[in-house]
Amino acid sequence: MTEEDLLATRFEAERPRLRALAFRMLGSLSEADDAVQESWLRLSRSGAGGVENLGAWLTTIVARVCLNMLRARHSRREDPLPDHLSATRVGHEAGTDPEHEAVLADSVGIALLVVLQTLTPAERIAFVLHDTFAMPFDEIAPLVGRTTAATRQLASRARRRVRGTAAMPPADLARHRDVVTAFLAASRHGDFDAMLAVLDPDIVFRIDRTAARGESTRELRGATNVARGALAWSSGARFTQVALVNGAVGAILAPQGRLFGVGLFTIRDGRIIEMELVADPDRLREFTLAMLPERDSAGHA
Repeated sequence: MTEEDLLATRFEAERPRLRALAFRMLGSLSEADDAVQESWLRLSRSGAGGVENLGAWLTTIVARVCLNMLRARHSRREDPLPDHLSATRVGHEAGTDPEHEAVLADSVGIALLVVLQTLTPAERIAFVLHDTFAMPFDEIAPLVGRTTAATRQLASRARRRVRGTAAMPPADLARHRDVVTAFLAASRHGDFDAMLAVLDPDIVFRIDRTAARGESTRELRGATNVARGALAWSSGARFTQVALVNGAVGAILAPQGRLFGVGLFTIRDGRIIEMELVADPDRLREFTLAMLPERDSAGHA
């Protein structure tokens, strides 16, 4: 085996981890692959001579490439994942496997991918490298051009934004989460009776013009009609995850991690009395999205 073949073998062993790292930073499988490929080009040009820890070296290179890509997006004020209303088509055009990207998004967490998009490039790099890949702050600091203390603050600020702040007591938050989770699970599995169990008989479900995509029906009334409508949307339920929306329990609909819409819920006595699906880009920008807090030992959020 030649030295180049050996280097390529070592790189391929690192590729899955580097791809996972880049995907969390960029939220796009095609862009993640571009970042990983750039790291290979740099390695193949320079070789591994003098590199004591190839994995750490490659992590640094990929992080730098991702940071540059994020900053370029930020300066152009681009949607980090363009054309979010036709994510599957984007996946095909980018030369990636949409199903593979969907699986990868599921493994990371659909809501987390969306929330990460709200961070600044430096916050996102610091948070992902430290909280997910356990890189020390003194190694992250040179990447983002900050002191170690300032980098620690970046990650802390990012962590607070990712976790968010609930606008209701923990017990109410836990009950609302259980109701919304049960509804989404029933939608995914096409369980009509399970949906009826969490829907108020007089529920109203509204869908905005963007989400309706030209459909004439934008409002459903009554548990039976709403459950039937949810069955028609069951394929979309796969890409939906419970999250904090403006401090309350809501849902993020994001095929392959690309934000499509937000679900709003009004819950009373353990049943959903109102739902709204919002996909209008202007309204979506007004929402504060965050992850739901972890449950405590008593099962509360």
